[in-house]
Amino acid sequence: MTNARAMRALQYLLVLVIAVTLNFLLPRFMPGNPLALIAGVDVGLLTLEQRAQLVADAGLDQPLIFQYFAYWGDLLRFDFGYSFRQSRPIVDMIIERLPWTLLITGASLIVSAVIGIVFGAISAWRRGRPSDVGLLSVMIALESLPSFWLGMLLVAIFAVQLGWLPSFGAVTPAGRLEGMDAVLDVVRHAILPVATLSVLSIPGVYLTMRYSTLSVLGEDFIRTARAKGATERRVLFRHVARNALAPVVTVLALRLGYAFGGTVVIETVFSYPGLGRLVFESVSGRDYPVMQAAFLVFTVAVLLANLLADLLYPLLDPRTRAT
Repeated sequence: MTNARAMRALQYLLVLVIAVTLNFLLPRFMPGNPLALIAGVDVGLLTLEQRAQLVADAGLDQPLIFQYFAYWGDLLRFDFGYSFRQSRPIVDMIIERLPWTLLITGASLIVSAVIGIVFGAISAWRRGRPSDVGLLSVMIALESLPSFWLGMLLVAIFAVQLGWLPSFGAVTPAGRLEGMDAVLDVVRHAILPVATLSVLSIPGVYLTMRYSTLSVLGEDFIRTARAKGATERRVLFRHVARNALAPVVTVLALRLGYAFGGTVVIETVFSYPGLGRLVFESVSGRDYPVMQAAFLVFTVAVLLANLLADLLYPLLDPRTRAT
């Protein structure tokens, strides 16, 4: 068991090294002027002296292997470089935006988990009946919805037509709210992004829970529990749901990592100041160092989510602890 954990840890370390190496090499192998990676569209405005100084400060005048080890050293110090366009350290920009992304991704994960697990278990329990067929049809339809279209639809209905919720931002512009009023303002701005992410995530959780529940229903211990006189409610919640949750928790952990990448579209639609919006702004402004740092954060988030899934699965399914 110890050897298996060590091998798994080495696998994650290898993937991290490969991801960091690709993140380092791809911008440097792109065609064109390497200064564009730092200064973006403003490179044409620099004098020769400024260009030489910029190349020296970025270490681009050093051999590639020296640049690579220097890049690792900067990462270990949490130094992601400097945004030429915004004249700010990139790590400060990420720290400023990351909590907003964690807020909507975390909230949507909780909402999608509760709804997907409950309806997935009920649907499997009533398999073949009209309620099961109807739920399955609805979930398949929801899974096919484009994220940007769903976001704009919710804005058109709840923000423009009904006026119930704000259509953009994380807080009211120029607002001077304090205490609970400030909290409620943040919640109101997060409702539409969270709803969009949740609607897009629920079908995957539902389908996984339904399939897992159907598999558990055919096990011998379910028939044994019924033979002992256990009520249907007890069989569903004590035996079926508990044993069907392991694959669902794995899916939720993985979705937590991939949700970071999905927020690029959602945060752009709602002008939400998270990490996804930062990526969109850096792409629009050709702020390549910011793009590079944000993509690395996304990669680390996916790796941490996979690690979380590996840690949780043996706790839910004791049969996997020996492997």
